[in-house]
Amino acid sequence: MESTTCCVVGGGPAGMMLGLLLARAGVRVTVLEKHRDFLRDFRGDTVHPSTLRLLDELGLGERFAELPFPKLEEMRMEIAGTTVVAADFRRIPGRHKYIAMVPQWDFLDLLASAAAAEPSFTLRMCAEVTGLRKEGGRVTGVHYTAEDGTPGEIAAALTVGCDGRRSVVRREAGLVQDEFDVPMDVWQVRVDAPRGGIKDGRVFARFGGGQAAVTMDRGAYFQTSYLIAKGRDAHLRSTHDIQWFRDRLGGLFGWDAGVTGAIRSWDDVKLLDVSMGRLPRWYAGGLLCIGDAAHTMSPVGGVGVNLAVQDAVAAARILARPLREGSVRLHDLARVQKRRRLPTAVVQQSQLGEHQLIRSALDGTLNAATLPLPMRLLRRAAPLRTVTAYLGGVGIRPERAPDFARA
Repeated sequence: MESTTCCVVGGGPAGMMLGLLLARAGVRVTVLEKHRDFLRDFRGDTVHPSTLRLLDELGLGERFAELPFPKLEEMRMEIAGTTVVAADFRRIPGRHKYIAMVPQWDFLDLLASAAAAEPSFTLRMCAEVTGLRKEGGRVTGVHYTAEDGTPGEIAAALTVGCDGRRSVVRREAGLVQDEFDVPMDVWQVRVDAPRGGIKDGRVFARFGGGQAAVTMDRGAYFQTSYLIAKGRDAHLRSTHDIQWFRDRLGGLFGWDAGVTGAIRSWDDVKLLDVSMGRLPRWYAGGLLCIGDAAHTMSPVGGVGVNLAVQDAVAAARILARPLREGSVRLHDLARVQKRRRLPTAVVQQSQLGEHQLIRSALDGTLNAATLPLPMRLLRRAAPLRTVTAYLGGVGIRPERAPDFARA
C-alpha cells in the first residue's frame, strides 16, 4: 500500500493548484486524476484576473502569457434588441484587465508542469477513486482503480475532494449538499467563427423569443451555450431534428447555414445537466471538499473555476503547516470553510438572481420593457459595469499566493 501526506482527488483547477502549492510548501502530495489527460471540451475555459495575478506571484505568468488566447474585455447581453454591457474589465484595478479565454487543458498542463518540478509532488493519471479508506470513523486515504483495472490503495493524513459536481469523495463521505432550484440545463456546441461576427474578445448573450444563449469568442471558433428548460433535453431531441436547432441558434445570433452546418447531428450537442448546491459542512475527520465538490456552481457567469482556484489557495495557506507537522485537526479544516464560505455564498446568491432573468427569458416574458432593475442601471451607469467586472473577475475575497509558494 502506498502512502502520502495529502491525497488530492481530481486533477482539475482546484486539485492541480492545491497540489502545486502544497508541494512548494514541502508537503508530500499525490494528485489522482481519473482521465488519461486533461483534453476535454466544454470545461470552464476562463482564467480570471485574480488567477492571472496569482500565476504572476507563482512565477508562472510569463509562461502563461506564451499561450495563445483571446482576451475577454466585455460581457454583453442583447435582450429583445436592447444591448446591455453587463461587465467591463478594462477599468478594474491591477495589471490584468481581462479574462483569458484559455482551453482548460493548457492551464492544467501549465500547473502540472510546474508541480512536477517539486520533489514532493506526484501526479497519477488514469487513477479513478472508487471509495474512501476509514479507520475509527476518520478518513485515512482512498481506494482507486488503475488504468489496467488493478485496484490500489493510498493512505493519507488528509484527503481533499476536488472531483467536481459529481464528487465521489463527497458521496462516499456521506456529505449531502443543500440544493438550489435551477431553471435550465445547457446544450453546449462549437461552430466556426463567422466572418464579421462577434469578435474583439467578447462574451455575448442573447435573449429573445423564448430563447437564451451565450457565445464565447475563442478565436477560430465560437463556444456556445444554448439554454433549455430544466429536464427538457430528452423530449426536445426526440421531437425535433437537428435542423430545428440549427435554425433556432442561427436565428438568435444571425448565423447562416455555413456556420450552423458545423453542428452535424445531435451527437455534436453536449448536455450539461445543471445543478447548484452547497455543503453545510465541507469537512470530516481526515477529509476536506473544495471547489464544486463543496459548492456546485451554476455555469452562469463562468465563475466556478475562479472560486475553485481561490479555495485551493486558502486551503494550502491554512493547511500547509499542520500537514508538515502531521497534525491536521477538524479546527484547521473548519478554518478553510470559514474563510471561503462568504465569497461562495455571495456568488451563488448572485447566480440565483441571474437565474430569474433566465427563467423569464425561457418562458418568453422577458423583453425590453420588462428588464430587471439591475439591467436598467447597467445601461445607464457605466461605472457599475466596472463593479460587476470586479466582483466577477476578482471577487470579494481574492486569495494571494502564500509566501512559501512564491517564485
